[in-house]
Amino acid sequence: MSSGPGADSAPAPIPTTPAPPPPSPLPSPSPSSSPSPAVSRKSSMFSSLKVRNYRLFFGGQVVSNIGTWMQRIAQDWLVLSLTGSATAVGVTTALQFLPMLLFGLYGGVLVDRLPKRRTLLVTQTSMAVTGIALAALTLSGHVQIWHVYLAAFAMGLATVVDNPARQSFVSEMVGPEQLQNAVSLNSANFQSARLVGPAVAGLMITGVGTGWAFLFNGLSFVAPVAGLLLMRPRDLHVVERAPRGKGQLREGLHYVAGRPDLIWTIVLIGFIGTFGFNFPVYLSAFANDVFHAGAGSYSLFNTLMAVGSLSGALLAARRGTARMRILIAAAVAFGAMEIVAATAPSLWLFALLMAPIGMFGMTVNVTANTSIQMATDPAMRGRVMALYMMVFLGGSPVGAPIAGWITDTYGVRAGLAVGGAIATAAAVTIGVVLARVGNLRLSVGWNRGHPQVRFVPREAQQQLATAV
Repeated sequence: MSSGPGADSAPAPIPTTPAPPPPSPLPSPSPSSSPSPAVSRKSSMFSSLKVRNYRLFFGGQVVSNIGTWMQRIAQDWLVLSLTGSATAVGVTTALQFLPMLLFGLYGGVLVDRLPKRRTLLVTQTSMAVTGIALAALTLSGHVQIWHVYLAAFAMGLATVVDNPARQSFVSEMVGPEQLQNAVSLNSANFQSARLVGPAVAGLMITGVGTGWAFLFNGLSFVAPVAGLLLMRPRDLHVVERAPRGKGQLREGLHYVAGRPDLIWTIVLIGFIGTFGFNFPVYLSAFANDVFHAGAGSYSLFNTLMAVGSLSGALLAARRGTARMRILIAAAVAFGAMEIVAATAPSLWLFALLMAPIGMFGMTVNVTANTSIQMATDPAMRGRVMALYMMVFLGGSPVGAPIAGWITDTYGVRAGLAVGGAIATAAAVTIGVVLARVGNLRLSVGWNRGHPQVRFVPREAQQQLATAV
């Protein structure tokens, strides 16, 4: 399980009528306007944990996310042990992502039709059964490579429904005011497990074998299933489910196509996920080919990036807002830091740059996730989040071979620099497009002796020029 007011009071239902598009995709409230509490209220770093249902959900993720990272490490090691082929490891990864690429949008349609809590009970249980079955085959000594391929594909099939259901269920647990905080804490939870899970898996594989890591992952799903069963349905924010009907997939795509704030955010995530997040390719090549430092430095790079990602998730949880300008700025900073890292002359400078890269990358992820959920009609949220996850997760199988080819042909420094340049160019271009769509202009000035750069409506800019 990966990914996100008083706990005992029943929350008011979220309106089920489609929300009108925001007047500006890059909002910048004027002094005379009073922003809504959901946008302007500062929240504490862990405010969404006041909600009892979300505490149960979060606690289940703590255990299950560690199991997920353990399974990832054990699965790759088992495939390598059975075949001695890195290509087989790639095939296993591709099989796990393939269902999302093929059926992701259909999973979103199902999620909009079905009750999300019950849906998650089914998907989480099915993933537990898959993990336990693979553990039994491995511990009994009967495991073969096709068993691992089948298990990876089965996990991927469950993820097709589990991912959009889990993403959109967060808003039903905490409501719109705590959504940014809850999504950020989900990311922080996953990144914390990224620091713990691989280390525990390494110890377990060395000490007792890969089968026990699979067994731990299978049993770890008991925690989220128990959390879902212990939730109070009356405390959930009621969302009207989409009725069964024809053309719902096409309806979801038309909905996104008619919303520039949604479609351009998804396009940006697609570019960054495809070209900017190929760190398994880049980091291993920097460790071996550039700095000649071996597996220890590769582990250090990943650890520092996880620390940065965790910091970015916690900062997003504290910020409490999901503004488009934060998304664009973080995406530009992410791409720029990759370009700087590509030119780093020493191992330690490169390693230190992993932390801000992880922080800005997580800021992009959390801000995009939250802004899309808050801008989407609840009846469409499953389909929209399925498209978002399909673009974000599906970018890796497409971008990794491209990054590998550039790295093999021109060197890893060129590969990382190209990925950062594409991410930066996409962020700047989409920022300009959204500003034009929102009839905004860039305003540069001073505020209490400090430089201030922001987007303002063209009318306000013209009035300011006339007054001067």
